[in-house]
Amino acid sequence: MALVVLLAAFACLLPAAAAGQSAPGQARIVGGKAVAPPDAPSTVRRVIAAANRIATKPYRYGGGHAKFEDSAYDCSGAVSYALRGGGLIDAPRPSGGLMSWGQRGPGQWITVYANGGHAYLMVAGLRFDTGYRDRRAARQGVKPGRGPRWGYARSTSGFVARHPASGSPALDPRD
Repeated sequence: MALVVLLAAFACLLPAAAAGQSAPGQARIVGGKAVAPPDAPSTVRRVIAAANRIATKPYRYGGGHAKFEDSAYDCSGAVSYALRGGGLIDAPRPSGGLMSWGQRGPGQWITVYANGGHAYLMVAGLRFDTGYRDRRAARQGVKPGRGPRWGYARSTSGFVARHPASGSPALDPRD
């Protein structure tokens, strides 16, 4: 009995994310798709919804660059597609082009990490990436294989961090 009481008391101290709920500002993965937190601005919800539409597509070098709607995506094509969903980009950009998109540094909700050979997106605490896979995401329904998938944070070493420009009408804090 004492053990049950102790466990119940400890459970109250766990963050909401550990209980299967989103912490404020933190998206979660359910069945391989991202679920935006309730406090996310509408732009963030649109970026997540766009990324979810391609989150099971295969990888193809150059995919998503000739046109946003494609049958497969490379890293920067997938990032561009998601950003376009939020009204944050007008045309697909290669990884090198994403290195100068927006403003320097990480954003509150959305950050693009890019270098000359790879790009990925962090949105509401989740990573949208065509490469690096993590076991934690796989346990939450993320399909294996190459192509755009949701995951959790990875090392940012060797990447430039960029975020949407301040004053962007797409990121109105009143959303």
